Amino acid sequence: MTGTGPDGPTETPDKPDSPGESSELTGNVFHGPTALQVGTGNTMNVRYDVTAPSPLDATADELAATVRRQWEREAGLRRLLEPAPLPVRWQVSDRRMTGRVSGATAEGARARFAPLPGLVPTTRDGLRGGGGPVELHAVYGGLASGRLLLVGPPAAGKTAAAVLLLLDALRYRANTAAPGLRRLVPVPVMLSLHGWDPAAESPADWAAGRLSREYTLFRGRNGRARALELLESGRVALFLDALDEVGGKLRTAMLSALESADFRLVLVSRSKEAVLTSRRARLSGAVALEILPVRPADAAAYLLGPLPEPSPPAWELLARTLLDTPDSAVARALAGPLAVGLLRDVYGDADPVDELLDPVRFPTPRAVEDHLLDHAVTAAYTARPGRPRPRHSPEAADRALRHLAVRLTEQGTRDLAWWHIPSWADRRPRAVAVGAVIGLLYGVSCFFLILRLSGPVWAGVLGPVSAIGAGFAAGWLNVRSGDPQPLPSAGWRDIFSRSAVRTGVVQWLVTAVAVWLLFGLGPLMDPGLPAWLCFLSTIPAGFGTTLVYGRGYELVAGTFIGHGSGRWFDGVREEHSNPPVADSRSVGPRDVWLHHIRLRLLLGLLVGLAVALLIVPAATWQHGFWTGAPLGLGAGLWAGLAAGPVTNLGVATAMTAVQLSAAEGTPVRLMSFLEDARRRNLLRATGPVYQFRHARLQERLARPRAR
Repeated sequence: MTGTGPDGPTETPDKPDSPGESSELTGNVFHGPTALQVGTGNTMNVRYDVTAPSPLDATADELAATVRRQWEREAGLRRLLEPAPLPVRWQVSDRRMTGRVSGATAEGARARFAPLPGLVPTTRDGLRGGGGPVELHAVYGGLASGRLLLVGPPAAGKTAAAVLLLLDALRYRANTAAPGLRRLVPVPVMLSLHGWDPAAESPADWAAGRLSREYTLFRGRNGRARALELLESGRVALFLDALDEVGGKLRTAMLSALESADFRLVLVSRSKEAVLTSRRARLSGAVALEILPVRPADAAAYLLGPLPEPSPPAWELLARTLLDTPDSAVARALAGPLAVGLLRDVYGDADPVDELLDPVRFPTPRAVEDHLLDHAVTAAYTARPGRPRPRHSPEAADRALRHLAVRLTEQGTRDLAWWHIPSWADRRPRAVAVGAVIGLLYGVSCFFLILRLSGPVWAGVLGPVSAIGAGFAAGWLNVRSGDPQPLPSAGWRDIFSRSAVRTGVVQWLVTAVAVWLLFGLGPLMDPGLPAWLCFLSTIPAGFGTTLVYGRGYELVAGTFIGHGSGRWFDGVREEHSNPPVADSRSVGPRDVWLHHIRLRLLLGLLVGLAVALLIVPAATWQHGFWTGAPLGLGAGLWAGLAAGPVTNLGVATAMTAVQLSAAEGTPVRLMSFLEDARRRNLLRATGPVYQFRHARLQERLARPRAR
């Protein structure tokens, strides 16, 4: 028998009404040996029924734990949980953006999705009354169509409502005690719709690809296939944000493609864009729930809650105004969650918050909201008791964020992808600096190497030539790294997949044996190379093959060990590689940047070591150490520098930050600043990219300063 407790559904055995009645237990699943005593006598029927959990169920449970940690942290940074969140109020939208409500509830017809365990089917009567967070989760879990559209005007709190609903759904799933029931509760995952081309990928294929990139749980050759299986079996529900931020035609194509999705959907969009899209395409069976304005009583309670008793007079006056004159400019402005949150951030307990009641300075709700947005950065970077001391002054932070907002607005995007930052500054100074340093380092090294091998005359000639050639090549490679490009993988398991490592080991052994047969036992070299030297000097061949078959092929491109690093080898490489999960393997964008700085820089230097190891042992054995070592070190030094710091995206981003600091006054440690702005709730993280807290904040910061 299935029942519902205070924390979710539970599964309990049926009980007979009286000892004299026979009882029958059906529909139960027991894990492990189970003893059942039935009847009125002392007869015990013993049945051993061991049911192993499905591997997909275990994967879904692990995904649920990962998503919950991710969004609890993100909700904390967005201050959605502390203090207690503003109540989410909703009603069925009266705008014509979906079909009939009866099509979503499927009353008297076949339901596409059964209600989640412990919930009842959603009905038209249940929807008619609207509700709050509890009722919203009940609609999400009980709607027969499994299609929910959260809409509202700008700054209405749509994304915040979706995040809170996602966390409620995760808690409900975690509190579902019986595994047999928990498997029926899908794991909600929130994704942005940016980057999806419905003409090229089905919804399930696109979502599986995103899951494999954003969650390291789906690493390995079959990671994407497991993600796809979770989606197709209904074990994952997608919360799709930013529907209103994609182009009109693309938005129409997305809705048309989502018709075939076999999983529950929650879409978030502005009302205007949803209405415009519905004229060309509608999501069948969807019900549109409009997020209602914040009630004055809720706003007043939220604002006064953290204050001492009695509240400061200015705050009391503001609260009374909200309650007594709900048509005032400030009351209408505070009907949006964004303005309520900004007000609490901008004004301290003793600040003159009652200045917002001045009808001359703030005649409209827009004026109130603009005032709060204009002071958001200053408030975030003003030292206050109980908060970490800011590393940057309000003026420096405002200058940096304004520059970022202008850049993103010019590019027509809300995504601040750190690996695109190198394209924001003139590449020539960076290329000259890199070329000069690399040329000097390589030229001096080659001078002494040639001096040892050929004497001062050749060293004086070839040393400067080597410096010029290396500097020019390094500058050219650095210029290329400034082009906007996809984010390369930076995870150990992505680059060194099991299949790639196995292939590399086989390549090493085969090459070593072949070299030993030719140059050790064969007549090609006298004296022949010993076996240990053959195996030692061919290790780079296996290392290079591993990188070529994995996702580190760019590191060895153009080197002796880089055969197969071209694009023509992509098909073979894809068969041996893990899904590129490192884009968001770490929690935030700065962590991914650090991963590139550390791992890919180290791997680049190891490429140089591998090239040197390929040459030094054999050349030393044949010609002596003082001849073989300089040859190997010269080749290895260039390969290590080219594959390491010269072409590393993380290094290029750090160098560009120095350029921007000199030209625009932004912080030198730009990535640290961005992460600090995220902690201060001015930016938010979506996978490996940053975004401004709200589009209105980006819009306001991108405006020219008032003079």
